[in-house]
Amino acid sequence: SYFNLGEKNSLVGDVKLSINAFDYNCHIDLIKLLKQEGELERLRKARQKMSELFPLTEELWLDWLKDEKRLAEGEQNRESVYELFERAVKDYICPDIWQEYAVYSIGGMGSPGGIDKARAIFERSVTAVGLHMTKGWTVWDAYRVFENNILSSVQVLIVLCELMNMEATYAEYEEWSDRGVAETIINQYKQALQRMEKCRPFEEALLAAEPPKLAEYQAYIDFELKEGDPARIVMIFERTLAENCLVPDMWEKYNNYLDRQLKVKDLVLSTHERAVRNCPWTMGLWRSYLLALERHHVDHQTVSDVFEKALNAGFIQATDYVDIWQAYLDYLRRRVDFTKESSKELEELRSTFSRSLEYMKQDVEERFGESGDPSCIIMQNWARIEALHCKNMQKARELWDHIMTKGNAKFANMWLEYYNLERAYGDAPHCRKALHRAVQCTADYPEHVCEVLLTFERVEGSLEDWDVAVQKTETRLNRVNEQRARVAEKEANMARVDDERSEQRRQAKADKKAQKKFQKGGRAAEKRKAEHEDLSQEWKEDCAPKRHKGNGDYCTLELMETEKIPQSGRNAPPGYKPTPPASKPQRLDDDKPELRNDNSSVFISNLAYALEEPEVKLRTLFETCGPIKQVRPVFSNKGTFKGYGYIQFETSMSVPEALKLDRQDVEGRPMYVSPCVDKTKNPDFKVFKYNMSMEKQKIFISGLPFSYTKEQLEQLCKSHGTVKDVRLVTYRSGKSKGLAYVEFADEAQASQAVLKLDGTDVEDKKIAVAISNPPPRNASDKPGSSRGTSDLVPRQAYGARGRGRTQLSLLPRSLHRGQSAPVGTVENGTASKAAGEPKPLSNSDFAKMLLNK
Repeated sequence: SYFNLGEKNSLVGDVKLSINAFDYNCHIDLIKLLKQEGELERLRKARQKMSELFPLTEELWLDWLKDEKRLAEGEQNRESVYELFERAVKDYICPDIWQEYAVYSIGGMGSPGGIDKARAIFERSVTAVGLHMTKGWTVWDAYRVFENNILSSVQVLIVLCELMNMEATYAEYEEWSDRGVAETIINQYKQALQRMEKCRPFEEALLAAEPPKLAEYQAYIDFELKEGDPARIVMIFERTLAENCLVPDMWEKYNNYLDRQLKVKDLVLSTHERAVRNCPWTMGLWRSYLLALERHHVDHQTVSDVFEKALNAGFIQATDYVDIWQAYLDYLRRRVDFTKESSKELEELRSTFSRSLEYMKQDVEERFGESGDPSCIIMQNWARIEALHCKNMQKARELWDHIMTKGNAKFANMWLEYYNLERAYGDAPHCRKALHRAVQCTADYPEHVCEVLLTFERVEGSLEDWDVAVQKTETRLNRVNEQRARVAEKEANMARVDDERSEQRRQAKADKKAQKKFQKGGRAAEKRKAEHEDLSQEWKEDCAPKRHKGNGDYCTLELMETEKIPQSGRNAPPGYKPTPPASKPQRLDDDKPELRNDNSSVFISNLAYALEEPEVKLRTLFETCGPIKQVRPVFSNKGTFKGYGYIQFETSMSVPEALKLDRQDVEGRPMYVSPCVDKTKNPDFKVFKYNMSMEKQKIFISGLPFSYTKEQLEQLCKSHGTVKDVRLVTYRSGKSKGLAYVEFADEAQASQAVLKLDGTDVEDKKIAVAISNPPPRNASDKPGSSRGTSDLVPRQAYGARGRGRTQLSLLPRSLHRGQSAPVGTVENGTASKAAGEPKPLSNSDFAKMLLNK
């Protein structure tokens, strides 16, 4: 059953690859399954297919070579293994693969020319990886052993370059040499030691660092570039890319060095090819490859084939396809000899322009929902070529007419581009026609277009032309000014309505708060009245004469002296204490405005109600931000913590440091830290510190398990690049929503993470990964924003809880008397003094009204 399950899974892998051949992880899983099943023939085909699409890692190549060497029998099979080794050494410069290749060649020494072939492979290996400081010595040692076994001189094999095992090799050479070590070799050995000491700090940093070690490798590369040894520069780049093969920026730096400094054709072109095989989604690498092919005069068919591969590489942005098409069109334009009226190259250029427009319209728009070329850059360049090189203004005008129909007619800069083209290669009538159309159509800068038209007629036109231009520009500008006035009036009305609604919301909030205080005070007064009545009743019962039998007489017990009850003036029962008169609670000293400074304070919220000693806890959390003046946690009337408070620092310099602690976990809940702002003065103030636009270096992950931690997510993502920040999106309780944002060092790493992680399974849940691009916030959510015209009609005023099943009023009747009167507007905490407006009731007025009732 196990093997049946494995076979079933391998068939599923084949189906997935038939749908998407560029699924890297699916290739890896299929190879693992086939190896477990022992399907050698299918395994060989799977490896072959993957190697055609992607460069294989050192581990994959060594595993494949090990299997093929075990199966090889006879000289013919040995040649096939040699061919496989040749493919392996082209993907990456790996010392282990070169050593395996050289050692394997020793086995063919018995065949004709076997020794010379083995020696040639050893020479190639030490040339390729002999300067690898940590592993190069293994290849040198193998070469030395090979030469010793065939009794050849090893003096030429003394290591004169800086390698980690150099001292041991030199000591062995001294022991082997009968006539001592030559002075030149000693001097070269000392120089190598000095160079090694310079490189040692960088090597130690690499040994101590965790993958991907990009910062350490970059420091090493900068050092070697400063030293200026081309062989060592190439080696350190190769070492870096062997461990960071999916970092497009590193490939770009390596390619730039080879293009501008070494300029060795074979090395340059092979490196460009490896770059696009490792990072096929990066348009910049394909563009550099095309330029390198043209620079080294590669045949046209090869360049065309590379371009076709680029179109199938799967770029992640629509604009990437515009850029790669432009790069190929530039190449074709440089091939054309425009001195000839017609040529094969010119026809190919025109047909490729037409194909590019068709491709952008069908393939790119269907995939991305946009063309990627809203300004029609490709068509503009085509029109310039037709006008400048081909002297075909008719075709150029047709192209510009098509450009304007793509929604560009409202932009002044587009009309001016067309006008400049006509001015340079056309005639005055067409210039005038273009400017007249521009005056009628331009929506963004009509004044500028009108000025250009008047300037043109001042230089070129007749009096009649001038009069027509003045009339058209004046008419157009008057219409534009009227439209702007209407828009400004509409915006002013909407702003006024928004202000009125904000005032209504503030007033409703204040009324609701006053009503709650009133209801709370009424319940407390009723409770005190009931307690008074019960106590008075007990007092009356206790004051009744209690008669005891004694000597045949009835005697009355004397009552103890008590305090008087204010309402009746009678003596109270024993232990009775009068209820003190209700008084307005006093503000704490630390809440006095003269002792508070919002500029040096922060507001803390979303803390647990059960937080023990919140003042001590908050002081401990924020004492690293700067000297604290006071901590003011807010408590309820019962003395329980309400989950929020204020921290005031000695200076405002500590506030930015405190804001950095926002969302920090405090006893299982995210603590919110925001600026301290008076909401009565800034009711629409909102804090949202995260970017709401596209961030290409940040990815958005959804569908995560709710138990997934920040550390687990960072471990998942760090294999795809340098992770700068990880943010799990949580509820106020601290529980995860299954969403997260991960920020990488650059957009290339983020793009790679999207390609590798999207659709993968994490703890049996399939996650979705995309570049961070939050949807636009609703206009009603933004402070000060205006809403649609449908909201301009004021809504019917319902209760504080909205329109319920019943419309029963729970307010006392006495409060209904003043509801018909207009309510005075309140600004900065003071009521307007307009004549005829009733004075707002205070808390004491509400209390008196209730007691009178």
